[in-house]
Amino acid sequence: MAPIPNSPQQPDDSPESYVGLDAHDAERRARSHGWTTVRSLPPGTIITLEFLAGRINFEVDDATVTRCWVG
Repeated sequence: MAPIPNSPQQPDDSPESYVGLDAHDAERRARSHGWTTVRSLPPGTIITLEFLAGRINFEVDDATVTRCWVG
């Protein structure tokens, strides 16, 4: 049987703290807090729901983060 892969730890960070920030500032902050993948999406974008450890997602409208979630 193949070994179970070790998933990276999620950064100790609050996604809600990014709402209202400028998208560029939010991305810099997320990377400095240890997020390995930062994804910015326009409102209403259709995405798959696979969970990716170490990823933070921003919904961005008018260059401002309006929603944030991990995975």
